[in-house]
Amino acid sequence: MPPVPRRSIHLPAPGTKRAVVIGAGSFGTAVAVLLARGGLRTTLQTRTADQARALSEERENRVYLSGVEFPRELRIEHVEAGLARADYVFLGVPSNGLAEVIEGLEGHGLPPKAAVVSLAKGLVPPTGTPPTLLLTRRFGPARTGCVGGPAHAREMVSEGAALVAASTEESLATALAGVFIRAGVVCEESNDPTGVELAGVAKNAAALASGATEAQGLNAAGAAAGHIFAEVWRWAEGQGARPESMIGLAGTGDLVATALAPRSRNRRAGELLAQGVPAADIAVRVGQAVEALQTVPLLARALERAGTQAPVTGALAQLIDGHLPLEDWMQIVRATVPPPARWRPAVRPGFWRRLRERARGWLHRRPSDDLDDGHEIFTGDTTGAATLHGESNETEREHAPDHRDG
Repeated sequence: MPPVPRRSIHLPAPGTKRAVVIGAGSFGTAVAVLLARGGLRTTLQTRTADQARALSEERENRVYLSGVEFPRELRIEHVEAGLARADYVFLGVPSNGLAEVIEGLEGHGLPPKAAVVSLAKGLVPPTGTPPTLLLTRRFGPARTGCVGGPAHAREMVSEGAALVAASTEESLATALAGVFIRAGVVCEESNDPTGVELAGVAKNAAALASGATEAQGLNAAGAAAGHIFAEVWRWAEGQGARPESMIGLAGTGDLVATALAPRSRNRRAGELLAQGVPAADIAVRVGQAVEALQTVPLLARALERAGTQAPVTGALAQLIDGHLPLEDWMQIVRATVPPPARWRPAVRPGFWRRLRERARGWLHRRPSDDLDDGHEIFTGDTTGAATLHGESNETEREHAPDHRDG
């Protein structure tokens, strides 16, 4: 039988495919640089015409990624330039603005076969929808994906990163991973976009929580992060996510990178919360949008609607909203006991395996197992009935009541 051909509509050859990155923040800029290095004809689209002019003239993003020179091939445009020739569109905008951007993609000329990839690590308001779920509803699963993993923007373009490219369409995940690998960045392929996105959501929330708790001790910071990861996972599992996404690069790997980064936005935001800075003022202090400040309240409401026990995530949302004092937040972190483990019975071998093992036992049974020195030994009961020693008596003993003490 001839092999079934694999679809390859998304597999790019260097220099033949075009990519557009919408959003010129630090991460969107870094992704655009890598895509250009990886062989895609890449355009970085900015929110304003003034920003596009500055980036074109300076050939670097001095506001968000200073000191990183743009590749000669990277083009800069205002977002109104449109998407008519794009094969890939990467959405590098905060999740709270994603719905509006997605709504306008087709109006800006998105081709009917172009793939749309989310770079956000948050949830889309008002209901806390994972971005790829919103994209899938609009464009179908074969055209949508996301990128996650530990990817500090500045380090990503200079030292490398460990990304995860996720899509339910294998050829799209393969194509994305291939571009990043050609750019010199490790990139894992995944067919679990929901798990990868929710791992990023958990990471941001956990980093914010640990930052808000660190001054009270490392144990408390670790407990806050661990509680939130567990609470989000219980919800993610119900959304069809897989555990390896949460414990792999996209989840714990990204969390470690964020927790260790001295300039992490989410960690810094947590520290400012603990100092009493209102959430509305933190973005100005940090200098960029802080995804977790908008995501955690959405996350808490989504967990509540799903019936997932999430006392620490809910308390963090109240801390962000200013409805919970820091002392009460700390008390909840220190006193929360997670739900008990769901004990699972040991997995029994399948029916055919059990049957084979039983048959093998019969075939290897020695005659002495049932006979003594080759002679059948019969014993009689009080009624004169005879039984084969070692067979029926054993059966009777198994079913007889046990009158022994103890």
